[in-house]
Amino acid sequence: MTRNRLYTPYQLKGLSLRNRIVMAPMCQYAVDAKDGIPNEWHYVHYISRAVGGTGLILIEMTNVEPDGRITDNCLGLWSDDHVPAFRRIVSEAHKHGAKVGIQIAHAGRKAQDAEQPVGPSDIPFGAASPVPRALSTDEVRAMAGKFKDAARRAVEAGVDTIELHGAHGYLIHQFHSKLVNNRQDAYGRDLALFGSEVVQAVKSVMPPDMPLIMRVSAAEYAEGGYDLAGGLEIFRRYRDAGVDVFHVSSGGEGPVGAQGSALYAGYQVPLARGLKAALGVPVIAVGLLDDAKLADATLAHGDADLVAVARGMLRDPYWALHAVQAVAAGREAAADAAELIPRPYTRGY
Repeated sequence: MTRNRLYTPYQLKGLSLRNRIVMAPMCQYAVDAKDGIPNEWHYVHYISRAVGGTGLILIEMTNVEPDGRITDNCLGLWSDDHVPAFRRIVSEAHKHGAKVGIQIAHAGRKAQDAEQPVGPSDIPFGAASPVPRALSTDEVRAMAGKFKDAARRAVEAGVDTIELHGAHGYLIHQFHSKLVNNRQDAYGRDLALFGSEVVQAVKSVMPPDMPLIMRVSAAEYAEGGYDLAGGLEIFRRYRDAGVDVFHVSSGGEGPVGAQGSALYAGYQVPLARGLKAALGVPVIAVGLLDDAKLADATLAHGDADLVAVARGMLRDPYWALHAVQAVAAGREAAADAAELIPRPYTRGY
């Protein structure tokens, strides 16, 4: 019997994973002190998934400046004071066999608690949203430096990889979306310029063998927005600038359910498959892949190299362990599960 694919180890540059299971970044809105520093909630939240057998944990959207947060209760990496708390999480997760990445981002016009959000233009997200201030050309250039500084701090905290958030209508996505970016300068004439500069800036402070992940919305699901074919030209630029892996999501600039974005198990897998084939790079598939057999089949069919689980891991910190057990029966599957079970828990199995 073939060993199930979820449990197959994975190597990319210097990143070595015990399995193909990724914990997708999910905002917790749990920084009660509003200082951007992870607290005990975050520590327990992430370490429990490491104990539960996850191969790669991606820490939630972590922002490069205070007004770049979705809310004041979100994480940040705009100060060296943030580093020790992240280092504590990463170090403990490593003890349990997981690798850890962090999603670095800026919410742009979607910063709900900013006195005045910023973005590529003054186009608000919706009628009820505040009108953002368009960043000046110099401010856009400086913003790439803020991403670079956050990445340097992430490396100091000991992360194994970094993910840039270029999806879901946040700042990088806003710059490469013609629905939002109506600038007349170089950053408007070339929609991929800002994202490419961020990629290059971040890569400059990453170890050479550390892969860079970018999460992208492969389709916008909004009238006049890009589909996968339209997005590929932008994503190709990001690949050429230094992105090693794409985490393929969708949406963010249109309402859920619009323009053919019906939600069903694995609904984003075709986007991952298409991007992988077109750009020849590894991809992470995500999107209602909570069923372990569907996640395993996504890997078996070659649609993705890794699978990310979000809501399923909110419900079950031990999703990875339970998925290995669910996919196949027999001695090999039992051996796979046995390797993941923490020694103090073995009596439960």
